[in-house]
Amino acid sequence: MSTTDPLVRARALAASGGRRVLGIAGPPGAGKSTLAARLADALGPERAVVVPMDGFHLAQAELDRLGRADRKGAPDTFDAAGYVALLRRLRAPHRPGPMPTVYAPAFDRSLEEPIAGSIPVPPDVPLVITEGNYLLHDAGEWASVRPLLDEAWYLAPSEDLRLERLIERHVRHGKDPAYAREWVARSDELNARLVALGRHRADLVLDIG
Repeated sequence: MSTTDPLVRARALAASGGRRVLGIAGPPGAGKSTLAARLADALGPERAVVVPMDGFHLAQAELDRLGRADRKGAPDTFDAAGYVALLRRLRAPHRPGPMPTVYAPAFDRSLEEPIAGSIPVPPDVPLVITEGNYLLHDAGEWASVRPLLDEAWYLAPSEDLRLERLIERHVRHGKDPAYAREWVARSDELNARLVALGRHRADLVLDIG
């Protein structure tokens, strides 16, 4: 598809027949969840549902047990295999008969915890929009994600805007401003550099402010 208009492309996927999965990737603070929500709102609940990768964050207690709590958001702080299994189930059920409603997890930022069974994906919804940092990552279980996406987009806003937005988000969800800036510089930006390595695997790169 030649157009770079996100809504036009999303509408075309939803109208192409069968179940399609659109992936929106990008570094922390790029605006992935905002774009996904806008597309789903424009298409309507009968045609699109958002299933975020962040629903597969490991629980805080498990991160503490593994000694990874100070790296929350890194690739190994997610259940990547579980995410891949969900995408496969969304694309094609593993039993005969009509496709069932599939329930996906969400991530509650006020609790900083995943919540199972939060997002129903009815069988007749033609487009699943999934968004997250590591959709284009090619290590371990993450490498299985890209082949399950009918289209993959990469968001690349200006770095100043992205960082400002990211710090504001951390503060909004309870972090002290100084700690939020330190966390972004230490943890989020390390992840952002890793995410950027997958940019070339996207079908479309968008500079959306």
